[in-house]
Amino acid sequence: MNEQQHLDSLHDIKRIMERSTRFMSLSGLGGVGAGVSALIGAFFAWKLIFQQNFANSMRWDRSAPYDPAPDDSLLTLQLLLIALAVLVAALGTGFYFTWRKAQAQGLSVWDASARKVIFNLAIPLFAGGFFILGLLYNGYAGLAAPACLVFYGLGLVNASKYTVTDIRYLGYIEVLIGVIALFNLYNGLFFWALGFGVMHIFYGALMWWKYERKPAA
Repeated sequence: MNEQQHLDSLHDIKRIMERSTRFMSLSGLGGVGAGVSALIGAFFAWKLIFQQNFANSMRWDRSAPYDPAPDDSLLTLQLLLIALAVLVAALGTGFYFTWRKAQAQGLSVWDASARKVIFNLAIPLFAGGFFILGLLYNGYAGLAAPACLVFYGLGLVNASKYTVTDIRYLGYIEVLIGVIALFNLYNGLFFWALGFGVMHIFYGALMWWKYERKPAA
């Protein structure tokens, strides 16, 4: 066995060991789908906020007919429903493309490494979810977007130990955007769209190019 064959054997062993400890079936297309879902949700959220701001301004215009704007609690509920719809759409597209990639690789989409990814991602997300509910309950809705980004970024960093390491850098970026958003609360929706929308599309496309693109013949 020559030196090249030894290197090939070591490469195969490394790949087998990596697959046994890391969930390698995450799909870049799933990330792109999640990003597109986030941008669509951000558009509808912006539309609601714009309508409320316009209605509030009209209330102080005596020449216009009185048309009370929806109160903050109704707006918050509507934004929560949009966020829930984005979450369902993002999870659905992510699962579909990940399942399709796992099928193509002949791998299970729900093995021990996948469970580790979900568990380590879920811990910061559940903590962040209850933290955000507490913010909303106490009237600090402006802090929800930065908190979403920071806790989600921490979840990605935590889960990156059991999947492709690229998502660790996405996690760092999400945390950074969340911290910047903390000092720009009036632009929270913009930073939310940047973190969950644009960055997901960018990193999803990058992962697809790096791991899934079929090389030209």
